[in-house]
Amino acid sequence: MQLFKTIFLFILTGMIVVVFLPFGIFAILFSFLGLKKAMSILTYKIAQGWAYLVIFISGCTITIKGKDNIPKQGGVCFMSNHASVFDILLLLAYIGRPFGFIAKKELGYIPLFNAWIYILGGLFINRNNPRKGLKTINKGVKRLQKGNCILVFPEGSRSRDQKLLPFKPGAFKLATQSGVPIVPIAISNSSEVYEKHRRLSAAPVRIVFCVPVNTEHLQQENRKQILADELHGIISAALAE
Repeated sequence: MQLFKTIFLFILTGMIVVVFLPFGIFAILFSFLGLKKAMSILTYKIAQGWAYLVIFISGCTITIKGKDNIPKQGGVCFMSNHASVFDILLLLAYIGRPFGFIAKKELGYIPLFNAWIYILGGLFINRNNPRKGLKTINKGVKRLQKGNCILVFPEGSRSRDQKLLPFKPGAFKLATQSGVPIVPIAISNSSEVYEKHRRLSAAPVRIVFCVPVNTEHLQQENRKQILADELHGIISAALAE
């Protein structure tokens, strides 16, 4: 049954990506005509609906805590632990605000999915080329300063289990350079949904949206490392609750 459900959801996801791609393309075109905010909400709602559908079919029980900690307006940098591919779906469903995310450049080579990452406001970063990586960060900073939201996984890659990997200080450039608050997110047990058995399992998952961390008061010296240590402690504590 789990294998059938996994195959069905992969096929369903592929169909949704293909069917709704024209809507995403039209949304980009209309954005250039002054409808950027409306189109951002529209494309997010499409992605959110897809995420809700996959979560429902998976049978997972989702517990949410701290949703009121998400600012309703203004730029926000969300920072979450990352144990599973399922994390993106969870955050699309429950953050409740349109957001893009920083993706490794390798994801830009996956047809159709790369288009949707771009449509949703995602940015592809080349971690092996500092100059190109800096250009991506600068684009993200401008978007945050305009009141948009961006999701970052500061571990840099999936842990594939419940262990929290060390945070990379460079992941905090977006927040420190833009001056927007960081909302730490702790996702518990998502690796049980897919990563552990390589097929979907109806596992209980818990998402905690922690109290926002202000970045404007930090001194220039070592602020990225200070933030990395602080956020690691906050998310670790939330995972242990």
